[in-house]
Amino acid sequence: MPSADRRIVAEWLGTTFLLAAVVGSGIMAHKLAGGNVALALLCNTIPTGAILTVLILIFGPISGAHFNPAVTLAFACRGESRWTTACAYIVAQIVGAIAGVWLAHLMFELPMWQISLTQRTGSGQWLAECIATSGLLLTIFGCIARNPAAVPYAVGLYITSAYWFTASTSFANPAVTIARALSDTFAGIAPSGVGAFIAAQLLGAAGATALSGWLWKDGRSDRGDGDLRPTGTS
Repeated sequence: MPSADRRIVAEWLGTTFLLAAVVGSGIMAHKLAGGNVALALLCNTIPTGAILTVLILIFGPISGAHFNPAVTLAFACRGESRWTTACAYIVAQIVGAIAGVWLAHLMFELPMWQISLTQRTGSGQWLAECIATSGLLLTIFGCIARNPAAVPYAVGLYITSAYWFTASTSFANPAVTIARALSDTFAGIAPSGVGAFIAAQLLGAAGATALSGWLWKDGRSDRGDGDLRPTGTS
């Protein structure tokens, strides 16, 4: 098993690259789409799904490639990851997410420190985040139970799809939500909307975790050292 510091660095670095891709592709899409929001969203979606697949493939063997506090908490609740590891992962994910946003700003020569003005709120948005996160967790746990090698591709494809079928464009990740509040770009969310988004995400994750334990209980591992189990996020 990789050492704790290698696993934590993998979570930090993976989440950094994830947010750099999400925000950076959003900035590039907004620049090139000529005001066509649908085209800009498509150009934001494809790099996000692609980078998730790559990041899970390269960091999964080290840390499990969670990149998402909701995923980390789900594994801890299932007894497949230690709570001390979970806490360290969550800190690394949040720090990495913010670093990724700042790097995206710097690459495009924008002010590093920003606060988003994009309002994302309302019952439809909150329901979308609940559904997006529950679907993500079901994708992960379902693949792990029956075909673990498919996790990177399934997660990348799920997020690519969820960008379009959810009203919120599928943040599905508390660390991503926090970091995107610090970017007044195409991918941003105003800080006033962060709390409700995270609450909805955690609710969706809790429901999916409980349901997955019943759906795939025959395929669930009883190991207590599941920090390396391949996973992923948005």
